Amino acid sequence: MAFPTSPTATTGWEFLAGSPYPVAVLGPDGALLHASDSARRLLAAPADSGPADSDPLPGAPVVGAPAGVVPPWLRRAHLDLPADGTRPAAVRHTDPVAGPVEAHPSPRPDGSAVWWFVVPEGGPALLPPAAGSGSHDWELLTRLSGLLLSSLNVDRILEAAVRQAALHLADAAVVVAPGSGRTLRFVTCLRGGDPAHVQVRADPAEVPGLAEALQGFPPVPSRWIDPDTTPRWLVPAGFGRVGSVLVTPLPGHGVPAGALVLLRAAGGGPFPVDEEVFARMFAARAGAAVSAAVMYSEQAAVTDLLMRELLPPRLEHLNGVDFAGGYRASVDRDRIGGDFYDVHPAADPDGETLALLGDVSGKGLEAAVMTGKVRNTLHALLPLADDHQRVLHLLNRALLTSHHTRFVSLVLASVRREQDRVRVRLSAAGHPAPMVVRADGRVTESTTLGSIVGVLPEATTHTDTVLLDPGEACVLYSDGITEAKGGPTGQEQFGDHRLRQALGQCAGMPAEAIVERVQMLIAQWLREGRHDDMAIMVIAAPPPGHLPVVGARRGDDA
Repeated sequence: MAFPTSPTATTGWEFLAGSPYPVAVLGPDGALLHASDSARRLLAAPADSGPADSDPLPGAPVVGAPAGVVPPWLRRAHLDLPADGTRPAAVRHTDPVAGPVEAHPSPRPDGSAVWWFVVPEGGPALLPPAAGSGSHDWELLTRLSGLLLSSLNVDRILEAAVRQAALHLADAAVVVAPGSGRTLRFVTCLRGGDPAHVQVRADPAEVPGLAEALQGFPPVPSRWIDPDTTPRWLVPAGFGRVGSVLVTPLPGHGVPAGALVLLRAAGGGPFPVDEEVFARMFAARAGAAVSAAVMYSEQAAVTDLLMRELLPPRLEHLNGVDFAGGYRASVDRDRIGGDFYDVHPAADPDGETLALLGDVSGKGLEAAVMTGKVRNTLHALLPLADDHQRVLHLLNRALLTSHHTRFVSLVLASVRREQDRVRVRLSAAGHPAPMVVRADGRVTESTTLGSIVGVLPEATTHTDTVLLDPGEACVLYSDGITEAKGGPTGQEQFGDHRLRQALGQCAGMPAEAIVERVQMLIAQWLREGRHDDMAIMVIAAPPPGHLPVVGARRGDDA
């Protein structure tokens, strides 16, 4: 068939509208003159994420021209066509819906060109009508996609999907989640109503196509499904007689995310082909949103489990001794870091309880992971806890033979109740020596001293023994507290002298109160300034008649 000689003519191109293949005619300036129906749908798709630099259609009405603009990739290719008569090469482009597209140009002497588009089999049929041609358009699909992607909560996404499906696609909608055994979980919604979560013992095979959709198989046409066979457990309460049913899978990331069931009331007629296509495209977006939310929730659960293992433990009254602790990560939104403390009760009430506080080099998640390794190693060395030097030696060897370059400073404290007094054996390894708060307000520093762990071939320490009378306390802390910068200038360190002064005002206070007091003063000193990880632990001999505070403090309560 010969093409008309004039590219601006409004006659002679009508045959393109009924062409079974995507074909379009572009004028010399790149404006779209004519196109087949399938090409209209293809070119109306959001085929380029770049700026919309394409030209609108000519102002005068053009027979058969779609409402829209020429995609930038096609306009650029058209304007770059050779003018010397050389046969142009095909242009390849990936459309977000149709997939790979090959555009083959046939230039004309007047500067216009006929473009033939080759898309995957069934590609043009999968494209919905162009925006503005009805309720099932790209604008609606984009808006629905935004609603589905507005949350990472699985239940909220399911509710949003079923609510929007009932509002725009059918009279009622049901989203069925993949189940185990004969238990099915799904969310139902009537048009204009609220979603309802349902759980029943039923066989998905009772609904034609549902069992297959839950396994990710392609949907069956709705005209193949007899609506009278729809089981009552699937129909929302108050819906009435079912007139048409559409079942389509919710594709997920690697595994199906469920299935979407659309119900139309009796008298509403069956689902047309274009509405089935649009429903499948909506289901694809809903499945992606549900799958992403499921992955996020699974990862969040794993993270929470690992986080609980890395958090400092809850401290309490053990074997006649009060323990309390507090922790604050270097970044306030984080819950873990490089500082840590632990308390390992003695096997019998008369034995020694091992308490420890340490600081791994660095901060953040990597330091927290290393902290977990150090804590696990020390836990494995508990049978040797009466010999601090041997414990530090073995920990030092473990760190030196590992692949990382991090080191740790810490204090080991073996605590035993002796009548109304508490005996504490302290061994510091490259860590600030603990401070002792006496009943009269005096604050002294332990004489323990040792080398850092994980750097030198040998880790050495000098062990100091401290006796605590009733109402007295031993305070273990990390250097993040004394090195906290703030004050009037914002750059002055809190320092040992301010910590001693603060502790001197805590004489006779319970262990929990001492922790609270120090943390409050540090927070006031820092204001909004940056800081390192900070940890504090208080070991106290209860005063006579003192009621112990059980579960004194959790380490992530900063």
